[in-house]
Amino acid sequence: MQIVGYDTGFDEPPVVLVADDGSVEALTLEPGRRLSYTLGERHCAGAVDGETHHHCDRADAPYCDGHTDRWPCARCTGECSLPLESCHEEHAVYLAAFAPATFKVGVTRSWRLERRLREQGADRAAHLRTVEDGRLARRIEADIATDVGDRVRVPVKVRGFHRPADADAWESLVAEYDPIQRFAFEYGLDLADRPVAETLLSGTVRGVKGRVLVLDNGGSTYAVDLRDLVGHEVTEGDPGREIQSSLGAF
Repeated sequence: MQIVGYDTGFDEPPVVLVADDGSVEALTLEPGRRLSYTLGERHCAGAVDGETHHHCDRADAPYCDGHTDRWPCARCTGECSLPLESCHEEHAVYLAAFAPATFKVGVTRSWRLERRLREQGADRAAHLRTVEDGRLARRIEADIATDVGDRVRVPVKVRGFHRPADADAWESLVAEYDPIQRFAFEYGLDLADRPVAETLLSGTVRGVKGRVLVLDNGGSTYAVDLRDLVGHEVTEGDPGREIQSSLGAF
């Protein structure tokens, strides 16, 4: 078996996709579920087409060059020719907050706004502008990013999982933009301490925030970047290796 993908969920629970002999199974990550898998070697996750998996033996993980999608909009600042069909759709420009006080600007197609914010694990957000296409949205984003930034790494997000959002800092930022709509998200993690960053798929699911799975295992709580699981071969059963414990486990 191999972990070949994940879905952070929106209308449905988050899942990890596991392939076995060409077929794909979705392991739901609802709170309280007990997972018991040992991670093995990691290589390219191949491709998933519906419920069918196309295997790849190449060593690059999570995907080799032949199975990597290159998104032309990744670093776009609006100096483009609208290369994708989706570029012509209505877009939203937003601010997102990650506890306690890390902020970013972003853009997405308007109909995906709330989904996109949850995919990133935002604690607070504000919809700033709705514009006619992706090119204009990227230009606005690039301008705001000179002051706010447009990227937040997963380890930075995890460092704030156990802390509340700084309401004063957020309100001070948002007040500059007169937003159309505001959002506040809860993920039900109920953490007293920062979870330990680890790559494993064994323990009891506490919840999922963005692309981070939070697991309780052996008296400690772990934060697992779902992307770091993709490509690993897995076998059923708890791992025998030692994993780092939190101070609260002693």
